[in-house]
Amino acid sequence: MRSHAEYNPELMQADVWDLASEELPPGVEENTVDVVLMVFVFSALSPLQWKQAVHNIHRVLKPGGEVCFRDYGRGDLAQVRFKKGRYLEENFYIRGDGTRVYFFEKDELDRIWRGVFDSTETSFDKAQGRINGTNGAPDSTAHKAGTTKENIDLFEIEELGVDRRMLVNRAKKLKMYRCWIQGRFRKK
Repeated sequence: MRSHAEYNPELMQADVWDLASEELPPGVEENTVDVVLMVFVFSALSPLQWKQAVHNIHRVLKPGGEVCFRDYGRGDLAQVRFKKGRYLEENFYIRGDGTRVYFFEKDELDRIWRGVFDSTETSFDKAQGRINGTNGAPDSTAHKAGTTKENIDLFEIEELGVDRRMLVNRAKKLKMYRCWIQGRFRKK
């Protein structure tokens, strides 16, 4: 993005940032960002990282700032194609290149962006350090801890919808059922 001819650092900033870290991006202060664009970003995070990620986005946005969001929906072709040994947790998988992907439900994202979190430790996060030796399968000795609800009033849901499409590859005579969830969330 920075190398594009129209990139203007006086109007925008592009940086790599670990969304789930406790640090803000370089040069970005709290309450200074107008819009956060999240396209297929949130699904790569562990469910235990969602709360910190949403908190970080809330920290950087100005009051009334907006999040534009698009990510994978439950039942997407990418989820259906996963083979054995790629399952980490419910609706959470690891790809061949080691990246992770979660497939969301609309109601789940509604709760997350409003700030309603289940504080649950997953077997994936307990086994994360051992995952490479198990070909993507979670540690069988890991277990779920107790769950508690936490409700923080963070964002108003401006729009949240499911985009289901059937794409057809006529040359290969394939039907592909895709499912994405997209939304706009405004900082309160």
